[in-house]
Amino acid sequence: MNDPAFFGYGSLVNLSTHDYQEPRPAVLSGWRRVWQSTTTREVAYLSVVPDDQSEIAGVVARVQNADWAALDEREAAYRRHDVTDQTKHNGPQTATAVYQVNQTLHAGPSISHPILLSYLDVVVQGYLQMFGTAGVAAFFETTDGWGPVLDDRSAPRYPRHQKLNKGETALVDRHLQNVIRT
Repeated sequence: MNDPAFFGYGSLVNLSTHDYQEPRPAVLSGWRRVWQSTTTREVAYLSVVPDDQSEIAGVVARVQNADWAALDEREAAYRRHDVTDQTKHNGPQTATAVYQVNQTLHAGPSISHPILLSYLDVVVQGYLQMFGTAGVAAFFETTDGWGPVLDDRSAPRYPRHQKLNKGETALVDRHLQNVIRT
């Protein structure tokens, strides 16, 4: 069976947050990662926007039997886009979708719509595990819209938060210093 796949570029890169089958590194061309906020949530979302000059690393994984229901529920604030022809990886080619924020957008993170540090931690941990420290650096370099970060590590608000070790925490904090201007 040739099941469809998703391309994950945020928390889905962290394999501890899901159990989708046959995950593998991938590259998505023609899209760029961006922090965005919406009128329906008090924190920023990580999303993608079309950009012919960009490509981002992420993960593809099979959606068994084309059963999108659970993933669509997890990604309820997003809509799926077909990116089959824009996705490269070392597995069999199959129909592939990416999720993009599907709500009224503000320009980006703000004091009233900050980036959750517990969410960013999950994303960076996934990139570290999948792509190493160079992959983490590339994540920060290929993501726009950086804004205020809410440090919720002591009481994580992100529902799929993960425990980071001291090295992972230091890695996130070091990269944040380079992108967040106070």
